[in-house]
Amino acid sequence: MPRKRIDITIPTLSGKRAVITGASDGMGLRMATSLAAAGAEVIMPVRNPRKGEAAIAAIRRAVTGAKVSLRTLDLSSLETVVALGEALREEGRPIHLLINNAGVMSPPSRQTTADGFELQFGSNHLGHFALVGQILPLLRDGHARVTSQISIAARRGTINWDDLNWERGYHGMRAYSQSKIAFGLFGLELDRRSKAHGWGITSNLSHPGVAPTSLLAARPEIGRGQDTPQVRLIRTLSARGILLGTVETAKLPALLAATGPSAKPGALYGPSGLGNLGGPPAEQRLYPPLRSSEDAARIWQVSEELTKTSFPTA
Repeated sequence: MPRKRIDITIPTLSGKRAVITGASDGMGLRMATSLAAAGAEVIMPVRNPRKGEAAIAAIRRAVTGAKVSLRTLDLSSLETVVALGEALREEGRPIHLLINNAGVMSPPSRQTTADGFELQFGSNHLGHFALVGQILPLLRDGHARVTSQISIAARRGTINWDDLNWERGYHGMRAYSQSKIAFGLFGLELDRRSKAHGWGITSNLSHPGVAPTSLLAARPEIGRGQDTPQVRLIRTLSARGILLGTVETAKLPALLAATGPSAKPGALYGPSGLGNLGGPPAEQRLYPPLRSSEDAARIWQVSEELTKTSFPTA
């Protein structure tokens, strides 16, 4: 039996400038393609220029007249985050949409970023936190909507406040959950602070459910030489239409959160099927670890200190 097609309608984005991280492959590439097809000018900050060029070519094959371009960004290096921020501010053009989509998951051993942070916490959360701080003036100019991609791994777990960088007793999946909880708390706090300080932007969250993306596939750059057993199982279930989504459906919650006319600030969007693993995108209840505004304010302060990023209070 063929799988029922799941899709959303994206409003016209002509004249809008969109920035999406992690757009060189997988669901990020599909998000970028959808945004370009809706008429947006899409900026794709990438770590690997060769993959980025291949992604640009794929988008242009799919979308006649697509407005897409690359920038350099490695979220595991705050130096490149600052450099991207400087470059975009020099261009001086408002940003209307930001989808913080890039991520790394469960390296086989503890690794650190260029700045000495545990790789997942540093890349998934701190790198994006610093990026938003760097381009905040452009986001304000564009009255932007910021969507941050978390994970169902944020449904449970905690922030390891006494050892944020997992220098003692490293556990890859718990560190991954922490990075996504921290990132989700940031996305919600961003919306609260925008309201409090009049920044004029809105912020919400999305998660893709479970789909055969590259997160658990072979990633030599993080020491994973071959696909994990988990991703092989995910591919099999997805191909048979059992519970899980596809890479095409996995892109939809973030696109709904980022472009949907009725998408709410401070809300979470994800698949609405059984267990929120797949299915059409819809608003969902915030996961319990994301509900504490005190934790959100705390991770914000810690992140400012760690990344040396300051946000205005007016």
